[in-house]
Amino acid sequence: MFETTIAGSLPKPGWLAETDKLWPAWQAQGEALATAKRDATLLWLKEQEDAGIDIVTDGEQSRQHFVHGFLEYVEGIDFEHKVKMGIRNNRYDAMVPVVVGPLKLKGRVHRTEALVMRSHSKGRIKITMPGPMTIVDTIADRHYGDKEKLAMAFAGLLNQEARALEKDGVDTIQFDEPAFNVYMSDVTKWGIAALHRAIKGLKKAKTAVHICYGYGIKANLDWKDTLGSEWRQYEQIFPALAKSRLDQVSLECIHSRVPPELMKLLKGKDVLVGVIDVASDRVETPQEVFQTIKTALKYVPKKHLFPCTNCGMAPMKREIAVAKLKALAAGAALARKHFR
Repeated sequence: MFETTIAGSLPKPGWLAETDKLWPAWQAQGEALATAKRDATLLWLKEQEDAGIDIVTDGEQSRQHFVHGFLEYVEGIDFEHKVKMGIRNNRYDAMVPVVVGPLKLKGRVHRTEALVMRSHSKGRIKITMPGPMTIVDTIADRHYGDKEKLAMAFAGLLNQEARALEKDGVDTIQFDEPAFNVYMSDVTKWGIAALHRAIKGLKKAKTAVHICYGYGIKANLDWKDTLGSEWRQYEQIFPALAKSRLDQVSLECIHSRVPPELMKLLKGKDVLVGVIDVASDRVETPQEVFQTIKTALKYVPKKHLFPCTNCGMAPMKREIAVAKLKALAAGAALARKHFR
């Protein structure tokens, strides 16, 4: 009951990459970088388990960015001639690679991280990947000429990797779709269909989609200030997700303006409730985490509630992230004791 997990990313140690940045530069190259990535994955696996997190991730230590870390393994993409593009409906600009030909995986993407975790973890493990719609919103296209066609092409590649991850022993495969909170009409038109393509054929692994309001960076904070007293984007997409073939939905909750009653629209799904705010360095108390869980229980059955973080913690200071992991686990423990 109330098994804890995180949205995915964790801060990179200073010896691996620049700190406090969403797009950090690596501190090494070649074999030295590969070794550093593996070491950082092991470090965060240990930190999560020591904190009491039940379903752990690799912390996305092998990726410079949650989207581009996958794209680097895809043929048909030009990284040499990036272009400036507004993403998330022009919320902010980014230098992005360009699709210039048919898409094809160069090989395995997350095999190393999966095997490191499976070899060393005491419990269940989760790997996160960018969802098709969010990839399409984070890359320029000079080949397919249609967002839905491009999304389905990426969904096929994600499915190829997802099936391999399941064979590696990964227990949960999560797709990150912050774009679902921006292009709500496209979610029902083709976004969920693309996710269904990405999870096709999976038999054992739980499947999840993470939908939040973004990392705690200025562009996202400024955008949130424009959304009014209530954030109701979830209301437009949750009914369709409730009917989808996905097992779990990860959402933002604590310190947000999301009406908590919207969680009842996910009837039948596991709900990964954000009880840790990633847009603030203030560490939640276990009691605050407990209270957020208690609120969520008005709308989500106990067996379906998984305390989680609102989003990834990649740009956060390492010591703060560790403290928040401990608060997450401690708050869930209070809830288990109270509702047993």
